[in-house]
Amino acid sequence: MIQAVITGIGAYVPEDVITNEDLSKMVETSDEWIMSRVGIKERHVLKGEGKGTSVMGGKAVKMLLEKTNTKPEEVDLIICATTTPDYPFPSTAALVAEACGIKNAFGFDLNAACSGFIFALEVGSNFIKSGKYKKVIIIGGDKMTSITNYADRTTCTLFGDAAGAVMLEPTDESYGIMDTILHTDGVGIPHLRLSGGGSAHPASQETLEKNMHYIYQEGQVVFKHAVSRMADVSAEIMERNNLTKDDISWFVPHQANKRIIDAAANRMGLTEDKVMVNIQKYGNSSAGTIPMCLWEWEEKLKKGDNVILAAFGAGFTWGSVYLKWGYTRSEQ
Repeated sequence: MIQAVITGIGAYVPEDVITNEDLSKMVETSDEWIMSRVGIKERHVLKGEGKGTSVMGGKAVKMLLEKTNTKPEEVDLIICATTTPDYPFPSTAALVAEACGIKNAFGFDLNAACSGFIFALEVGSNFIKSGKYKKVIIIGGDKMTSITNYADRTTCTLFGDAAGAVMLEPTDESYGIMDTILHTDGVGIPHLRLSGGGSAHPASQETLEKNMHYIYQEGQVVFKHAVSRMADVSAEIMERNNLTKDDISWFVPHQANKRIIDAAANRMGLTEDKVMVNIQKYGNSSAGTIPMCLWEWEEKLKKGDNVILAAFGAGFTWGSVYLKWGYTRSEQ
């Protein structure tokens, strides 16, 4: 039976940083207030005229191709999970393909908000399992600062820019993506959305005046749903695969809020040393957070490690992926 396994990872974080001190000069907030509520110290921002998510995605993919010794022409498919595409069309996947010289692949964007990367992993995994595709690139990345209102202290502290990319390839060994549980419902539409710029509310003077092109979030409602659903689905995938806390090598949660991360880890019975957390450095980069964690921890991941990924995002979307890590970096 063909399994889809991650064989490499690349990432890109912009150099420019917005610190809590910087934000305290824009809105009424402080480092203590931000750290106590969400656990974020700083977040990175992609600056430059006309630079969108594809710039970060392209750099992540170039790193990935180099690390996996893959020629651009060998890539079969690119799936880009993003909520902040460069343009409504063409796709960010197309822009990345052009930037990286990838000419023999087809590609498309996938929008599942902060759950986008794990949704894209499931989609890419099934393309691999079909037997028709051998090298599938999954990108998770967002330029969240492009839709952040820096006059709104409830949201401007949360978001940053980053992108990560993984290579999926087939294997007949018992490694790779073993199980997924994914959900989407419309309960979250009133509570977390970007109202302007789509076909329902095209860009106009009115949408601009009403700040409809910025993230709208009702924090308490979203927090409540995120804690319960991310924790529940992580525990469910462990139970479904007969995994105990001792079997789990790493838990990789979406980096939205340190309190949400802690609640999910506690529900799974995991100690802090098994939980990947880098929210303090990067903030919430939406679909970029989970691949960013895998990239930072790559040297610590070992072949055969049981890894649980979990995310929650607008929609609401949420889910969990159980994978067996497919390689030890030092042995490659």
